[in-house]
Amino acid sequence: MESDAAVEISGLNFRYGDRAILKGINMRIPRGSIVAIMGQSGCGKTTLLRLIGGQLQPTDGRLVVEGQDMNTISSDALYKLRRRMGMLFQFGALFTDLTVFENVAFQMREHTDLPESLIKDLTLLKLEAVGLRGVRNKMPSELSGGMARRVALARAIALDPMIMMYDEPFTGLDPILMGVIAQLIRDLNSALGTTSIIVTHDVQESLRLVDYVYFVSEGVIVAEGTPDEIRASKLPYVHQFVWGEMDGPVPFHYPAPSMQQLLTGNSLHSW
Repeated sequence: MESDAAVEISGLNFRYGDRAILKGINMRIPRGSIVAIMGQSGCGKTTLLRLIGGQLQPTDGRLVVEGQDMNTISSDALYKLRRRMGMLFQFGALFTDLTVFENVAFQMREHTDLPESLIKDLTLLKLEAVGLRGVRNKMPSELSGGMARRVALARAIALDPMIMMYDEPFTGLDPILMGVIAQLIRDLNSALGTTSIIVTHDVQESLRLVDYVYFVSEGVIVAEGTPDEIRASKLPYVHQFVWGEMDGPVPFHYPAPSMQQLLTGNSLHSW
């Protein structure tokens, strides 16, 4: 029986040399869902995206993406699978020397044999979906940050991906644009029947958007649940993260001798 999961991860470990990045990750992402991976910077969130996209391979454990075992997948099968994935990078990563239209059309020209007339129509449809058909002839340097992010989203969905991955999609956006991007993610997920994976530390906007959340801390999943379950969590780390508290398991002060020791000169060796 075919699994209804787009991504299944069990007992996954990943290391750079002797440095453990991810430890014992278990995760299941159903098809058609929107799932957030949250946690502090450097906790391993983006590494998980790279593993799902096949840029990296697990040190050990099992990772299956759309039925393909990423430990044993061939190069040809991996490239074919990647054509069914879309990626919205943190700052858009548009090609600076191409117009908006050319940026969005790029994947269609690179990976399909569609006639130019159809590529034109599809490109305009993707730009229409993000509300930016009117900037098709502009260069990326002429766009605001929010507009560039929306163009990058149009490019990411150019081939109607089955899996969309978002790396910090809300970074640097004002509240209005943050709401616009969040609504676009939800609308496109529904319209395309896509599975969306969002790596983010923008808690409140994400909890209004997603179906399920995984919290990662120091390479380990420390909590998971629906948005309501995460909001109500009594786990100290999750509670501190969700409600933006200054102190908790993640301390405000970096470890150091006490101020009294420093001021009285009893810890001069620590300077």
